[in-house]
Amino acid sequence: MKAAALLSSKTLSLHHSSLTLSRSLFPYKSSLSILPIFHFPLKQNTNFTQNPQIHTRIMASSSYNPEQARAPPALPLPTPPVNKFKIALCQISVTPDKDRNIAHARKKIEEAAAKGAQLVLLPEIWNSPYSNDSFPVYAEDIDAGGNASPSTAMLSEVSRLLKLTIVGGSIPERSGDRLYNTCCVFGTDGKLKAKHRKIHLFDIDIPGKITFIESKTLTAGETPTIVDTEVGRIGIGICYDLRFQELAMIYAARGAHLLCYPGAFNMTTGPLHWELLQRARAADNQLYVATCSPARDAGAGYVAWGHSTLVGPFGEVLATTEHEETIIIAEVDYSLIELRRTNLPLLKQRRGDLYQLVDIQRLNSQ
Repeated sequence: MKAAALLSSKTLSLHHSSLTLSRSLFPYKSSLSILPIFHFPLKQNTNFTQNPQIHTRIMASSSYNPEQARAPPALPLPTPPVNKFKIALCQISVTPDKDRNIAHARKKIEEAAAKGAQLVLLPEIWNSPYSNDSFPVYAEDIDAGGNASPSTAMLSEVSRLLKLTIVGGSIPERSGDRLYNTCCVFGTDGKLKAKHRKIHLFDIDIPGKITFIESKTLTAGETPTIVDTEVGRIGIGICYDLRFQELAMIYAARGAHLLCYPGAFNMTTGPLHWELLQRARAADNQLYVATCSPARDAGAGYVAWGHSTLVGPFGEVLATTEHEETIIIAEVDYSLIELRRTNLPLLKQRRGDLYQLVDIQRLNSQ
């Protein structure tokens, strides 16, 4: 995965392999996905210090070209299938007993449906302890399905029986000789609508606090994932993906109503950044953000922060909780997206003459 870069030139030259997008929106064959590039075009011989009054007048009289701040231009927000619905954030406990974890998750999904939820979000790594030692042991072959992937088989069945859209948290996935941290999205018909492999692996070292290197066992995903569902267009990220605003920005530019991040922040970064990042992603992009953590187990090798949360398009916390096992039921009202984008017309105020976010996948799918 190539990191986002800053460029300052009049032209942008890209050299890469063919790329892939979620088939629900951009159907074409490829094998590699690259995150967007910020492009800052500067005119030759531009002098910002000489005669600033003339420069100011020139800038004031020129077009800011807000549509050019996204390349390709941002898609219009699609009309969602529903304007209001209930979302359930299932902050569930996780144990070393995989069969118990699957049965327990199913029970909580059924409870959420009984409370009127149309969309259910599960936590990151809900069928397994969160450790590099556990990932290979608990990993499932999602593509094979059936007995090879009992976790996703359960999600498929319960989504079909209860007519739910499920963003199925994440589980360790085995594909050939590689392991991924993978989120599966199921529609109300029980069919797999999308599969997101965690793009940004959690490799951190805070001396005296926490060290975790996901890349010891996991492989990074290569495809941003946005999917049309029965409750709107959803962009998917997993935990550490939340830290990278570029991913949220391209989801917004692709017309997402809601971003879902199953995640398991820890006791060091959780208090500092968990809510902050969610509110930033929602406020910057003027859409909904939902997160779901495992419940905290103080005796586990990796202790999750908890605090699953729903944030509205003004960056406001609409619903949250502490660290215990619980189900949050909250209402999503998509009319607030248009309201907030009218209140703060950021889309019309971007400076396409100064900066540009390039969505390389969309650019090469045209």
